[in-house]
Amino acid sequence: MNQLVLSARIAQAGTLRYTPAGLPALDFSLEHESELSEAGQARQVKVAVKAVAFGAVAETLGRQPIGSSWNFTGFLATPRNGKHPVFHIQSFVQD
Repeated sequence: MNQLVLSARIAQAGTLRYTPAGLPALDFSLEHESELSEAGQARQVKVAVKAVAFGAVAETLGRQPIGSSWNFTGFLATPRNGKHPVFHIQSFVQD
């Protein structure tokens, strides 16, 4: 199963664009910070993630302010020309 749920804030957002098929698309980056327990020890976790959204999700995300926090759900995929996975957002709700 390839499903990711992440609480994060919108760090950067590109301009809403359209795929060759006419589908709205938005590239953006997310930042997450939390404290988790690993091997019985507290660990500070910080991560920056590249993300993309399509369709109505892209249009709605494009209207959200930079720095706003959300709970994102989606999956990871590596772009055809890329080396690193990108978080494909399928839904999001206010954190």
